[in-house]
Amino acid sequence: MLLTLVWWIIVGLIAGALAGMVMRGGGFGIVGDIIVGILGAIIGGFLAGLLGIGSSNIIVSIIIAFIGACILIAILRAVSGSGRFGGRTL
Repeated sequence: MLLTLVWWIIVGLIAGALAGMVMRGGGFGIVGDIIVGILGAIIGGFLAGLLGIGSSNIIVSIIIAFIGACILIAILRAVSGSGRFGGRTL
């Protein structure tokens, strides 16, 4: 159980940090990146399950979590109105 939790934190940190770098505006700090990454892993895992994509590989898990984290960041920015698109603030 503890090893699984540590694994989720590591995947979440990597995915959240990557998503924070790719999405404009930077990350959310170490704790925020972990939270966004873990929630992104949940979102990405759900979407991957809908598409029939399974993951037993760490690289695939990170990619799925990264995609989910990017989706989560886009949703958070759209809701909060803090995203930048084409030089304009929405």
